[in-house]
Amino acid sequence: MADVVWAPWRMTYILAEKSTECIFCERPREQHDAKNLILWRGRTAFVLMNLYPYNNGHLMVVPRAHEADLASLPRDQHEELAEMLRIAIRLVGQAYRAQGHNVGMNLGRAAGAGIAEHVHWHVVPRWNGDTNFMPVLGDTKVMIEHLQASWDRLRPSFDREYSKGPAW
Repeated sequence: MADVVWAPWRMTYILAEKSTECIFCERPREQHDAKNLILWRGRTAFVLMNLYPYNNGHLMVVPRAHEADLASLPRDQHEELAEMLRIAIRLVGQAYRAQGHNVGMNLGRAAGAGIAEHVHWHVVPRWNGDTNFMPVLGDTKVMIEHLQASWDRLRPSFDREYSKGPAW
């Protein structure tokens, strides 16, 4: 069996001009939430979908401050980040009927951070038995929902949650 995965949408990424700026700083300034997969904007933090998800519904909670060290965030920014993380876990869990979550942060390149210069939390919904034959035998991950469809599914939940006003 050939190890071929058809992913023609990747060519857009491959051919696109690459920014030298931090995506976590650049994307929120663009004000194009659907295009940039931003689910919610807070005063000092925001939530966005991961462009290269481990599972459908994989999102990230990111401080606006360009900071590599979590301990260096001012207390008020850390509190908003933590509250957004708590809410994001609940909302993605409800939207995808997740049975669990992987929640993590890789601090520094040595720890596996893909964007080491800007701290961020990952939230990945999980289900019993979601490791099936494709990733185990085929070393292939099957994404069952397009990223824009995931954004469309999640954004209304964030809009409803935050229409009550910020929780911090």
